[in-house]
Amino acid sequence: MPRTRRPLLKIFVTLLVAFGLVLVYLDAKITSTFTDKMWELPAKVYARPLELFVGARVAPDDLAYELEVLGYRKVSRLNNPGQVSRQGNRFEMFTRGFDFPGERESARRVQVDLNSGRVVNLRGGSGNIDLMRLDPVQIGGIYPSHGEDRILVRLEDVPDTLRLGLLAVEDQNFYDHWGFSISGILRAAFSNLRSGSVVAGGSTITQQLVKNYYLTPERTYIRKLTELLMSVLLDFHYPKDQILESYINEVYLGQEGPRAIHGLALAARHYFDTPIEQLGLHQQALLVGMIKGPSLYNPLRNPERATERRNLVLDVMADQQVISPEQATVAQAMPLGLNNTSRIRDSFPAYLDLVRRQLRRDYAEEVLTKRGLNIFTSFDPVLQRQVERSTSEILGQLDKSGELQSATVVTRFDTGEVAAVVGGRKVRYAGFNRALDARRPAGSLLKPAVYLTALEQPRRYTLASPLSDTGLSVAGPNNSVWEPSNFDRQEHGEVLLFNALAKSYNLATARLGMELGLENVVDTLRRLGLDGEIPEVPALTLGAGAYSPIDMATMYQSIAAGGFRMPLRSIREVVDADGEVERPYPLEYDRTVSQQAVYLLLYAMGDVMREGTGRGAYRYLPQDLTVAGKTGTTNDGRDSWFAGFSGDLLAVTWIGRDDNGGTGLTGSSGALKVWAHFMARSSQKSLAYRMPDGMELHSIDTTSGLLTGEGCPDARLVPFIEGSEPHRRTNCTSRPNRIKDWFQSIFSGDNG
Repeated sequence: MPRTRRPLLKIFVTLLVAFGLVLVYLDAKITSTFTDKMWELPAKVYARPLELFVGARVAPDDLAYELEVLGYRKVSRLNNPGQVSRQGNRFEMFTRGFDFPGERESARRVQVDLNSGRVVNLRGGSGNIDLMRLDPVQIGGIYPSHGEDRILVRLEDVPDTLRLGLLAVEDQNFYDHWGFSISGILRAAFSNLRSGSVVAGGSTITQQLVKNYYLTPERTYIRKLTELLMSVLLDFHYPKDQILESYINEVYLGQEGPRAIHGLALAARHYFDTPIEQLGLHQQALLVGMIKGPSLYNPLRNPERATERRNLVLDVMADQQVISPEQATVAQAMPLGLNNTSRIRDSFPAYLDLVRRQLRRDYAEEVLTKRGLNIFTSFDPVLQRQVERSTSEILGQLDKSGELQSATVVTRFDTGEVAAVVGGRKVRYAGFNRALDARRPAGSLLKPAVYLTALEQPRRYTLASPLSDTGLSVAGPNNSVWEPSNFDRQEHGEVLLFNALAKSYNLATARLGMELGLENVVDTLRRLGLDGEIPEVPALTLGAGAYSPIDMATMYQSIAAGGFRMPLRSIREVVDADGEVERPYPLEYDRTVSQQAVYLLLYAMGDVMREGTGRGAYRYLPQDLTVAGKTGTTNDGRDSWFAGFSGDLLAVTWIGRDDNGGTGLTGSSGALKVWAHFMARSSQKSLAYRMPDGMELHSIDTTSGLLTGEGCPDARLVPFIEGSEPHRRTNCTSRPNRIKDWFQSIFSGDNG
């Protein structure tokens, strides 16, 4: 007998040791990771907050749209935060409030009166309001690979009826057991024996939390035993309230595309657009009922089944005396109360792509997906909506086949903040982002760099310098010859410099670039912000190379900023989970180009719009809106470009085909139309520059480039750097002229 017992004893001891080691391992796993798992939060990305003050430019429909995407509900009488009532140009709203970095914007009742597109009255309960900000729209998140999203909530902020209703349905003995329920296990075991496999779990809330945190969803006896052991350990180490709070923040409640909805607080926002503390009984019961099967009882897809489940939960809550039978009856008669407003989150993939790329230069992926950072951006929902509309409308006119693609980048003229991005014809499609990744020849969009290189040498070149627009041949490698031509296949002889740019003459530009030296043109492009590969070949003067719309927006931002290189930015600041600014992204700029030379270039680019290749924009634009820009067309019409700016917005638009086929479009007949359609509906300020010191206006003859009298035939006022003006004159003296050249008012010092 002793010999027989020894092997059994050894087996028993071995199993006991193994069991002990497993317990030690599971215990260490729980105690080392449980607290961290509770705080795994993705980064949230917010649009710019809409600022309201007397005098602010806000169109009524734009304010209505902003409130719509914020999820404000239209009501006749304000009772709760997140509601709005509108009568014509008067908006009464109950704002939600928001914790901005270093400042709390409180929830309050506000009346906003608009007139002629401006705020004329802004009042709150205590009188006039100087400045207020609406809560910003959350436009997306940066989720871990499993896509989980959640809003953390403390147990004390959860309504008692929701907390007790959850326990009544999911785990009535939660506060009495040791992490598992004997009766539940016996019921599940009976079901499993009848079926011959693991089909039921009998899980407590603690077991469900363990399964969600640590285990796979497979149904095996080993996994079930592991779940039970870990539940006991979890119950031993942590208070019941902390376990319940973790469950409330972790429970899975549905899917929105790649984004997984976790936790009751996020589900309250997702399904009802309501904070968890403001949920009605009928809404609380619906969420509790969904836990059993988030897909089966999804109220958006299966409203009848969800209603039945909700009503069953209300009956259980009444039976367990969480609520009265009368309360249950009233709640069962209520509609589901779902959020039917458009869901804007994650609908702007092109812009979010830009944000992610800029963030990943400074943050590790794990930080972005787990630390609950708040990313405040310069994204403008109103401008985004308009550029999407302009893209869809104009492409619909140009191309019925759907083969044409388009991309646009919109920035703030004075800061370089990216306000809107369209990455393709399907404006909400999360596919190839052409705004960032479509690298194409830029055509004439590079020409301003050639002319700027010349204008930085005032002893050699001025706006009135004559250029030769005649044919040329440049020998290349392998006996090749480069022979450019003008778009109209004509030579125009001697033309003045500003007119060559306005009319986009290729021959004059190519000759000028060769005279200047290609290395100097490349240097100018670098100083304007182009960082990628720039081919130092003669065709560079006409746009050779590969550039994305964001590249061109960077270059034109430097021009619009008067020669200050201003890196484009989409992020304003990053705030940690405690509300502290972790990393600001301040405005950066550095003067890299002569201010006087840029002023001369802007004069010529204004002429592009009034008399040159961009004049078609004024079929859309108000005649009193002053803008500057440049068209671009590549060989065989493969790429249609336009870049331009007003006094408040800059936009670059590209139209082309993904297969690089011909479009039949020029910059004027394609991209310019999208740009102008957008600017006509979005820009609110004309371009106006003060003439820098050391410059003066002179009247020149636009055919010869000689000085002439004001009012003489073909005379116009043109800016010059002091001492660079022509020395020869025509025979015509000054004549009275009642109509001043439009450039004099815009590009002189009269406008500030």
